[in-house]
Amino acid sequence: QVQLVESGGGLVQAGGSLRLSCAASGSIFSIYIMGWYRQAPGKQRELVAVFNSGGSTNIADSVKGRFTISRDNAKNTVYLQMNSLKPEDTAVYYCRLQGRVAGPVPLYDDWGQGTQVTVSS
Repeated sequence: QVQLVESGGGLVQAGGSLRLSCAASGSIFSIYIMGWYRQAPGKQRELVAVFNSGGSTNIADSVKGRFTISRDNAKNTVYLQMNSLKPEDTAVYYCRLQGRVAGPVPLYDDWGQGTQVTVSS
């Protein structure tokens, strides 16, 4: 079975930095989408930054120039380097994996448990 483990969240002051990690374990054959979404209190979950098939990325306009997504394919791990953090970045950050895995599921598409990021003024 596939498991997504997220880490790196915490409390920082405005202007500070955090680095999030998401490690996928299990029998993963192909990754189609892997990256980060976030959900602030009272708001819908939104895309932050993801890798698509072939290595292209989708990055939200609100974080361009401040956040960088990277990956280690050998470890099936993605990272989110967050710089110049703002209070409006406060949210629970979720890792998403869509791909082909061992077992009968035609397409795996699931989320990690989430990690809290809080940015204070």
